[in-house]
Amino acid sequence: MKLVNTLLLLLMTAPYFNVTAQKNDFAGAKLNDIQVIGSHNSYKIAIEKPLMDYLKAKSAALSSLEYEHIPLTDQLNMGLRGLELDVFHDPNGGYHSDPGGLDIVRASGITPLPFDEEEKLKKPGLKIFHVQEIDFRSHQLLFKDALMELKKWSDKNKGHTPIIITMNTKDAKIPQTRDPLVFDTEALKNLDDEIRAIIPQEKLITPDFVRGKRTTLEKAVLKDGWPKLDAVKGKFLFVLDEGDEKLDLYLENFPNLKGAVLFVNKEEGNPEAAFRIVNDPVADFDKIRLLVKSGYMVRTRADGDTQEARTNDYGRFEKAKASGAQIITTDYYAPSRFFPSNYKIRFDGVSFERIKNRG
Repeated sequence: MKLVNTLLLLLMTAPYFNVTAQKNDFAGAKLNDIQVIGSHNSYKIAIEKPLMDYLKAKSAALSSLEYEHIPLTDQLNMGLRGLELDVFHDPNGGYHSDPGGLDIVRASGITPLPFDEEEKLKKPGLKIFHVQEIDFRSHQLLFKDALMELKKWSDKNKGHTPIIITMNTKDAKIPQTRDPLVFDTEALKNLDDEIRAIIPQEKLITPDFVRGKRTTLEKAVLKDGWPKLDAVKGKFLFVLDEGDEKLDLYLENFPNLKGAVLFVNKEEGNPEAAFRIVNDPVADFDKIRLLVKSGYMVRTRADGDTQEARTNDYGRFEKAKASGAQIITTDYYAPSRFFPSNYKIRFDGVSFERIKNRG
């Protein structure tokens, strides 16, 4: 697997090793004045061809899974400042060991690539991958290992633009796969516990920090604004990207987000509202612009389900930029190797971060 990862890195980044962040004047800027490009499902290693062929034969729609990413450290070295991590609850360890997709690869007559040789999946704690049984390969199978990798990079790159990490807690049932363990109130608390075990307080942008002396987080961002960028360089900001049911369970642990690590995707008008996930910058263009103008931070997407990359369509990215959304995620900071396409997402063709409306 290490050889595969090395070859993947060379394929995806060889023409781009000199790509660095655009030289912007950040003086006086606040955190919500930036725009950064990040990756979607940032941990994902490509599904092996025999399994991908099997899935596409079952449903052409599953071609939406045909993408991949280089390791987290290499993404950050390129200049990406937004990441997305999906986690599965596994308090005892071993629940997601030996995924069924490996049997499908074996049935094709091809020996699967090495998988979890260190038996990470048998360890207790949150696991990282995309879809149980079928899209299970990840650069970091343990959430703790991903956090240690991020901290190590941050410690070596002091003063970096804050890294925004959105998180999904995966427990959806999918036919013909094992049912994931449910994220209940206690399971959601594990998010904070594992983050705090690795990332020190001084490297976190938390709701308490942003709220300050205001009674609610929403009042703070709408009336006082977000912190100055200079005050939060070298830090991480985590966001729970879920619907109200899970967000309310999370808030049972942290009423009003006091003591919480994560911001939550609560709709505007709620006391915890500050960071919004609005994934369609075309249909929701006016909504995003209004949210940004009001003082919220927003994450949106430049592409989805491989569609824009397959047609070299930059229309969604142009809308995302114009909307003012601070974080724009993509699967294509470099072109795909799975189908003919030149599609790749950069500001002005070269950069992954900028101050909005300044060049």
